Amino acid sequence: MVISTKRTLFAGGVAALILGAGSGAAWASPEKPVIGFSIDDLRLERWTRDRDFFVEAAKTLGASVNVQSADASEERQIAQIETMIARGVDAIVIVPFNGKALGNVIAEAKRSGIKVVSYDRLILNADIDAYITFDNERVGELQAQGVLEAKPTGNYFLMGGAPTDNNSKILRQGQMKVLQPAIDAGKIKIVGSQFVPEWSATTALQIMEDALTANKNAIDGVVASNDAEAGGVVQALTAQNLAGKTAVSGQDADLAAVQRVKAGTQTVTVYKPLKEIATKAADLAVALVKGRTPQFNATLNNGKTDVPSIFLTPVLVTKQNWDIVVKDGFYTEAQINRK
Repeated sequence: MVISTKRTLFAGGVAALILGAGSGAAWASPEKPVIGFSIDDLRLERWTRDRDFFVEAAKTLGASVNVQSADASEERQIAQIETMIARGVDAIVIVPFNGKALGNVIAEAKRSGIKVVSYDRLILNADIDAYITFDNERVGELQAQGVLEAKPTGNYFLMGGAPTDNNSKILRQGQMKVLQPAIDAGKIKIVGSQFVPEWSATTALQIMEDALTANKNAIDGVVASNDAEAGGVVQALTAQNLAGKTAVSGQDADLAAVQRVKAGTQTVTVYKPLKEIATKAADLAVALVKGRTPQFNATLNNGKTDVPSIFLTPVLVTKQNWDIVVKDGFYTEAQINRK
């Protein structure tokens, strides 16, 4: 069973959020670790999947999980992490809302002997123990590659991710690595670029509407940094009868995005096998608690320290191979075909 709820459920001294085998409260110990999982925003489909896979994997390792959603609030996330520290968890795995804002609370966790893992998004300027993610520069490369192959010439708009998310910068680096040669050759022209607060589909829709108006609908490619943004972009394009004509990227393989890719209104998404990252993150957190040395394959400096990291490989999804998410058990074909 998975529970996601608010901090108030801790009232009365009962750790109501702790999930694990057996009855009653679970208490932190290296043998039966309690892991805090602090997630930016469980209202987004992507993170509910990560949560479920993570909790399942942790339970098989004998660990309990305390799940909290910050609902895209920096202050709420800090307060929730402070509560986890007060409850004496062994490790905290964090999907940060604002990767620049957690230095003080992480220092508090470290003083308490708690291991800290940054999940998918890098926490900056803090003494974290490990970072696990997909290779986000490669994600950006795949996004740009997919749009460029569909529309090798014309006007392009760059739809960046949330300014508070360090991944947005890394994605843009990957995108530009692919796009810059085409720009230099005069094949494509960047007619607009904007980062989208909170990765909001609604904001992406508004930005795209304005961009289409400013360019008299002459936009051939949109390098959108995730599927929520791509959804807003496609909505704006549909209103101008441009859906399927303008190339659009995304990432996360959200159900609606895979449906759009199959239908041809979104050109590509980037699939990041969430079961893989969640399972490896649970393994990583438990290994750190038990004093084992995890298998890292990268190191990334976060402004304070060189963070031992695990980079996983993303997969480009197109109209030709959309069924990879079915073969992988991520969705059923019935889900994708459902209108």
